[in-house]
Parts: sequence; C-alpha cells; structure tokens
Amino acid sequence: MPDVYRALGDSTRRRILSMLKQGNKTQKEIVEAFDISQPAIKKHLNILLEERIISESLNGKYRIYSLNLNILQIAYHEMLQYIEDLLDDQLVSLKNYVEKGEFRDEDD
Repeated sequence: MPDVYRALGDSTRRRILSMLKQGNKTQKEIVEAFDISQPAIKKHLNILLEERIISESLNGKYRIYSLNLNILQIAYHEMLQYIEDLLDDQLVSLKNYVEKGEFRDEDD
C-alpha cells in the first residue's frame, strides 16, 4: 500500500495533486506552475509515482500525469480505519478509567 504520509508530507506534492485533481497535466505544465527547477519537480513526481498516488503515460514526447483515484480511495479508507482504531483505543482507556479507575497501558 502507498505511504500516504510520505506522499502528502510535502506542500509541493500536495500542490501537484491539487493540480491533477483538475485534470491530467504534462510535466511541462506542472513545472511551469512552480518556482523551482524541473529536476526538483521530477523528484516530487517520482515520489508520487513510487507511492502509486499518480500514474504516468507517454503521448508522443510528452509525459502525462494523472491521479490514481483507485489507490487514493484505498489509502483514504485505510487512513480512516487507522484513525478509527486509534480513537477506539482511547475511548476504551477512558471508559475503563471512568468506570473502574483503571488506565490501560498503550502497549496492550
């Protein structure tokens, strides 16, 4: 599964994803939207590709980037499940503390 935190942990990558949300873009279009070098943008694109958050296709000499919506949906649901599990554990600890005065160790 993709490391969503790695992919979304950088503001440039988040901006690239926002651009792709509006439709497929060429590498040139993405580079022109930023005040950083083409090699720097390519590194960000490579991270997004490695995490399979985006996909790349060739159209002649142009590289076209698009969101991989299926992977994003899976990652979204996994993140929600992770957060739900964290909250459930905290609620169980709170319930035990309130009802019995017991505090469950986080390592349990």
